Amino acid sequence: KLTSKAIVAASSGNVLEWYDFTVYGFLAPTLATLFFPSEDKLASLLSAFAVLAVGYAARPVGSVIFGHIGDRIGRKAALMISVLLMGAGSFSIASLPTYDQVGLTAAFLLVAIRIVQGISVAGEYTASGVLLVEQAGEGRKAMTGAWVAFAMMWGCVLGSAVPAGLSSILRTEQMADWGWRIPFALGGVVAIFSAILRLSLTESKRTRGPDEDTSPIIQSLRDHSALIGQMVLLLIPTAVIYFVIYVYAVSYLSSESGFSSASALDITTINLIVMALFVPVCGMAADRYGLRPVFMAGAIATLGLAGPSWGLMLRPDAISVFAAQFALTLTSTAGWALSVTALTLTAPAHLRCSVVALGYNTCMAVFGGTTPMVATYLVNRTGDDYAPVYYVIVATLVAIPVIWRLPKLIEKARSLTVASGAEQSGI
Repeated sequence: KLTSKAIVAASSGNVLEWYDFTVYGFLAPTLATLFFPSEDKLASLLSAFAVLAVGYAARPVGSVIFGHIGDRIGRKAALMISVLLMGAGSFSIASLPTYDQVGLTAAFLLVAIRIVQGISVAGEYTASGVLLVEQAGEGRKAMTGAWVAFAMMWGCVLGSAVPAGLSSILRTEQMADWGWRIPFALGGVVAIFSAILRLSLTESKRTRGPDEDTSPIIQSLRDHSALIGQMVLLLIPTAVIYFVIYVYAVSYLSSESGFSSASALDITTINLIVMALFVPVCGMAADRYGLRPVFMAGAIATLGLAGPSWGLMLRPDAISVFAAQFALTLTSTAGWALSVTALTLTAPAHLRCSVVALGYNTCMAVFGGTTPMVATYLVNRTGDDYAPVYYVIVATLVAIPVIWRLPKLIEKARSLTVASGAEQSGI
C-alpha cells in the first residue's frame, strides 16, 4: 500500500525543482544586472532569461540519463541522484562571484550550473510521478499523481514568497549585494531534507520488455516517437501559461506598469497558493469523471478567458492584476494536476520513465523555459502588449486534439504492455 510518507518523500524533490526555477525567474531582473551588466536593460533581462532557457534546454539530455536509470536501475535511484545534484547546484549559485568580481567568468559559471541543474531535474518530476502513479490503487491514480503537482506548486509558492519576503525586509541595495543569495542557499537545504526522506522509499517492481539489450531511450525514440510528440503537444499550454503569468508577468509588471517587485510577487504568491489548493480538486474530479473531461474543461476555459484576463493584467491597479492572474490560474491548474498521471498511463510499462521523461522534458525545454524570453521579444518586436495572449491561445489549440484522444492513448498503452510481455506495475 502506498503510504502518506512515501507520497511526501517521492514528491518532495519537486518542491526544490520548482522553488529553484521560480526563484531564478523572479530574481531575473536582479541577476541580469549582477551577471549580465549592460546599458540596455532589455538586453540584460533577455540574457538572464536566456540562462533560464538554457537550463530547460539541457533537460532532454537529462531525459536520456535519468530515463535509463529509472527504467533499468530503478525509480528510487533516479530520484536520489537528481535531488542531490539539484541541491549542489543551489548551493553553488548561492556562493557565486558576480561580474564585478570576476568578469565574464561569473556568467559562464552561472550557465554551467544551470545546465547541470537542468540535467538533474529532468529525472525529478517524471520519476517521482511514475513511481507514485504505478503504486497507486485503481480509482486513485489521478489524485495520487496530483500530489506531485501539489508539491511543485508549493515549491513555486516558496519560490515567490521567499524573494517577496526578502524584498520587503531588505533595501534594494542589500538585495542586490547579498540578499539574492539567501533563496538559493535555502534551496540546498531543501535538497538535503528531501534526500533523507527518500531513503525510506519502496522501489517499484522492475518490468522487463522484449528488447533488454537496447537502451530504453533508443527504444522509446524508435518505437514511440509519435506518442512522445503527442505528450509534448498535451503539455504545451501548461508550460506556456505558467511562464507567461508567473514569470514573464512579474518582470513585466515590475518594469512597465509602475508596480514594485514586492507588489507583483505578493499577487503571484497568493495565486500560486490558490493553484496549489485547487490541484487536489482536479485530481479527485479526474478520478471520478475521467482525465479527458477535466483537461478539456481547463482548455476551453483558457481560450475564453485568456484575452479578457490579459486586458485586466495590463491595468495599473492591483485588484485587476490579481483577478486576471486568478482566472488564468484556475484554468491552467488542471493541466498541472493531471499531466504526470496522463503521461504515465499513456506510456508502456517497460519504458515508462524514458518515454515520460522525453515527452515532459522536451516540452519544457522548447516551450517552458523559453516562454519569458519569447514573450519579452514578441512584445518589444511587435509593440503589441497582447502578443503573449496569442501565444497562449495557439498553445492551447494544439493541445485539444490530444486531450480528446487521451482514452485511446491509455488503452493503446495497456495493449502494448500486454503484447510486449511486460508486467503492468499495477496499471
